[in-house]
Amino acid sequence: MTAPLNGKLVTVFGGSGFVGRYVVRAFAQAGWRVRAACRRPDLAGHLQPYGAVGQIQAVQANLRPEHRWSVDRAVHGADAVVNLVGILHASGHQTFEAVQAEGPGIVAEAARAAGIGAVVQVSAIGADAESSSVYARSKAAGEAAVLAAVPGAVILRPSIVFGPEDDFFNRFAGMARLSPVLPLIGGGETRFQPVYVGDVAAAAFTAATGGAKPGTVYELGGPEVKTFRALMEEMLEVVGRRRILLPIPFGLARLQAKVLQLLPSPLLTEDQVEVLKVDNVVSEAAIRDGRTLSGLGIEARTLASILPSYLWRFRQSGQFDTRRTA
Repeated sequence: MTAPLNGKLVTVFGGSGFVGRYVVRAFAQAGWRVRAACRRPDLAGHLQPYGAVGQIQAVQANLRPEHRWSVDRAVHGADAVVNLVGILHASGHQTFEAVQAEGPGIVAEAARAAGIGAVVQVSAIGADAESSSVYARSKAAGEAAVLAAVPGAVILRPSIVFGPEDDFFNRFAGMARLSPVLPLIGGGETRFQPVYVGDVAAAAFTAATGGAKPGTVYELGGPEVKTFRALMEEMLEVVGRRRILLPIPFGLARLQAKVLQLLPSPLLTEDQVEVLKVDNVVSEAAIRDGRTLSGLGIEARTLASILPSYLWRFRQSGQFDTRRTA
């Protein structure tokens, strides 16, 4: 149930995306007015049911430097700003440098100029200025730019995010429906700590509304740490399919990525292979310091409690299929 409007306004950059829709809903249900800033506001109609009439407004904004004016316009009059914009692979003008390194700084500078202190930057576990991955280095650069402009900003670093619209379990479940083999890059030993998208949204809301320590980096992971192989096994269990899990050494995967990254929607890139060489889990330091979901007062949900609610469509008989069939 949506709370009565409280007169506050949040600007959510990337509000029409996977994580964005849940962040928009979290604020709308709490009675905030929401300005969803995205490149294609004409494609953001799916956000409207999350709030009352007129409560959610989609506006055009682009984080590249030449469009700084659109960012200034998007934050005007807001009480809080959340930036979720990110890419998994570069395409055209949407480069890691422009979107993930420079873009967050532009958002933070616009917020500072507008007198907004409540700024939340959603980054990723693995952000590292010394990483061999361009993706990870750009995430780290974006974090640094945000904190340089707004020292009290809160950084959220989630592990791999799952939920009904995710591009991880849905993609591999789709592959399992067509292929007898699923690849395990690097042997499938990379560890992940999948976090439910609704919990990430709750963390963003909590951070933007004063429930987090200013100027702090929080690492968000679910209650389970699992290898890539274990995640594939759990997904296959949910969809009721038996498939061969084929280990692929990093060297061979990199060669394959040279070709696959040329596709319009790359299945794998060389940079993603680099990312997979490092475990994607909450650090011991973050746990010790309380910079986690539990430190924000959020109880993380498990894979088992969520995956069946949306992966049923990949079973042979859909929601009516309750046993292994293939």
